[in-house]
Amino acid sequence: MQYAYFFFYSFVRNHYITRLTRKLPAGSKLPPLSTAAELLLGAIAGALAQIFTIPVAVIATRQQVGRADGSPRNDDSFFAVAREIIAEEGVAGLWLGIKPGLVLTVNPAITYGVFERVKSLVLLAQAKAASGSKLSPLLSFAIGAISKTLATVVTYPYIMAKVRIQARSADAEDGQDVQPLEPHHKHTQHVGAIRILSRVLQKEGFAGWYQGMQAQITKAVISQALLFMSKEQFEHWALEIMTMAARISTH
Repeated sequence: MQYAYFFFYSFVRNHYITRLTRKLPAGSKLPPLSTAAELLLGAIAGALAQIFTIPVAVIATRQQVGRADGSPRNDDSFFAVAREIIAEEGVAGLWLGIKPGLVLTVNPAITYGVFERVKSLVLLAQAKAASGSKLSPLLSFAIGAISKTLATVVTYPYIMAKVRIQARSADAEDGQDVQPLEPHHKHTQHVGAIRILSRVLQKEGFAGWYQGMQAQITKAVISQALLFMSKEQFEHWALEIMTMAARISTH
């Protein structure tokens, strides 16, 4: 999901910056994007990434948690679980949880928006202090970790609700008869994220919304911070290689 998001984010952001640059007078420098623009670009990229990656997330969730009724599977492979989901839900079942997934596009939007905004401020401060024109790997990691932690804290309740929808555990908790390999919900609908959050709030209180968040933050922060750190380094190396190639070609 993160790499798919990074691909769409880079594509959307570069396309937007290219359009803005064309509108500027010749020789003018493009100012840093506003926080609102960064968040909007992040949300668009997140929506595209969700549409393409959520089937994989649904299948992986079913593999991890098993069937809603607790019965074992004879074949727990990726394609066997996909066929089981299609038998129960139809092809649309592979996009189960797409609504909260689209809401959760604010998670990477916050992550990348905060990262890019803080990065631009840090680079501006470094330029004034004449202390460098790029982020160090450690600084990239730290800013990435802070950005992802903030995004996870804000969106974790919906992350929890999305997983319960995809695993169909919310349907079982709602008293519905969930049978594997049988068409599901002929006369009913899946329990929605708002209903799940309301039920958890009533049973477990506000803390129930954040149950298991520590593990989610640890996993998400480490992977996202490493991604940001490697992204900055690869961009720096790519620029150096292109500069070196240009010098060689001129000789």
